Amino acid sequence: MAAERSARRLVADWVPGYRRESLRGDVLAGLTVWTLIVPEAVAYAEIAGVPPQNAFYAAPIALVAYALLGSSRFLIVGATSAAAVLSASTVNGVSGDPGAAVGLSAALALIVGGVLVAAGTARLGFLTNFLAEPALVGFLFGMALTIMVRQAGKILGVSSGEGDFFQRLAKLLTQASNWSWTTITVGVSAVVSLLLLERLLPRLPASLVVLAVGLLLSQALHLHAHGVETVGKIPAAVPVPHLPGIPSADWAELAGGSLGVALVAFAESYSIAGRFARLHGDEVEADREMVAVGAANLAVGFFRGFAVSGSASRSAAAEGAGGRSPMVSLVAAVLVLLTGAFLTSLFTPLPEAVLGAIVIVAVKGFLRVGELRRYATHDRPSLWIALTALIGVLVFDLLPGLLLAVLMSLLLFIAYSSIPRVAVLGLLPDTSMWGDLQEHPRAVAAPGILVARPDGALFFGNVDRVRSAVKELVAASDALPRAVVVDLTASYRLGLPVLDTLADLAADLDHQGVELHLARVRARPTRSLSRHPLHATLSPERLHTTVTEAVNALSGGR
Repeated sequence: MAAERSARRLVADWVPGYRRESLRGDVLAGLTVWTLIVPEAVAYAEIAGVPPQNAFYAAPIALVAYALLGSSRFLIVGATSAAAVLSASTVNGVSGDPGAAVGLSAALALIVGGVLVAAGTARLGFLTNFLAEPALVGFLFGMALTIMVRQAGKILGVSSGEGDFFQRLAKLLTQASNWSWTTITVGVSAVVSLLLLERLLPRLPASLVVLAVGLLLSQALHLHAHGVETVGKIPAAVPVPHLPGIPSADWAELAGGSLGVALVAFAESYSIAGRFARLHGDEVEADREMVAVGAANLAVGFFRGFAVSGSASRSAAAEGAGGRSPMVSLVAAVLVLLTGAFLTSLFTPLPEAVLGAIVIVAVKGFLRVGELRRYATHDRPSLWIALTALIGVLVFDLLPGLLLAVLMSLLLFIAYSSIPRVAVLGLLPDTSMWGDLQEHPRAVAAPGILVARPDGALFFGNVDRVRSAVKELVAASDALPRAVVVDLTASYRLGLPVLDTLADLAADLDHQGVELHLARVRARPTRSLSRHPLHATLSPERLHTTVTEAVNALSGGR
């Protein structure tokens, strides 16, 4: 019953408090989102390697699923460039047969959804914190360049071939004699029009306007007869449940790549939701977001869709149009459903070059040159991490590049965590507080007592460095201290490797006639310590609630 009440609260928690005065803004925002979804859905379906109608199957389902389960008032979930290109990369790794792409893409969405729902239920939302922002910046930069070079073939009227970024670029350049100048004119005009509309008329749905103009001109000028590739007929697209009919071996092959797709889908969605939450004073729950994005992927997988995630452009457009609740997604879902059911035939004469232009302009926001410059000026290690991820994507393709970005993030975390600074503390004048002597020159060290504080939690990867640092501080003292007090305020857990190393430190100091005392040991570490042989060495005289208590005890001021 408790689980049932929790699920009911999760689904319906925004509905009871919905205010009628919000409806006008939400409907207007839903219309705005619809104008973005329609052209982008067709474009991203082609990136994902599936027919355009499959985007219309998936879009309303994803919108409804997130509206019912998500914790963000502003996030719009659906097909995105990142999710589409990762889906295509994973599917192509299993089979290059275009006829198998629909089933494989839907199966991948199901696996991604299952992974995210299971991870969110297990409260693993915190894991995205280990994907460092510089690595994500570099990965998305490289991904945007990869998407651009793939779409450039549509604008040039030739195939970009297969392979990594450089192989595709070389393929395009070697076909210069076959470039279609009519197609180039259409594509470049579309890019320029999109950029001008975004700059001069930002409230106008630029992609829908360019798509509509492209359709009209293509029909009027018979562009297909002049060698310009068009989308062709798109069947009516009404979502109907359909299980992916793929062999069991393909499910197993998709599972490996699904982890990368799941990571990027959630990281992208959560970062966008968090950005709007901070702007409006809201809170988003990482675990609930993971479940909601997972549920959206599960849902589209059952309706022949492909992987989805949060969209920055659509979310921003909805918020800018006055949207303030998940009702925006429900309104947009109804409009997309109607479009798929009755209006898909209108897309038949749409030039592929226009779709390529829409995608290229849509992903330009990932080319965060300013952020790379900021890293270069203020944080060189972050710059190298971003560049490593970027180059990894360009050279090794998306999934290997993503793995490299994750590896770089973990190495960065390990590097920062494994070398904590050990500060020497002194008593601040006219207070009972202890501060770092390097940061507070007026602080006074306790006579004959070395007070040390590791500026980070102790764990197996750094405790030996801390032990060595404390011994070096003792050796560097003008006179051998009679005691060392280690402030463990930053450590919320003391594992066996940590306790074993602290026992070694106590033995090393005892050989020199120096006592080891511990201060500010928290409740959980205290329980771990009570079951370790070190407890017999320290308890009770050498365990203290505060640093002041330890120093007073050692100074005879009990």
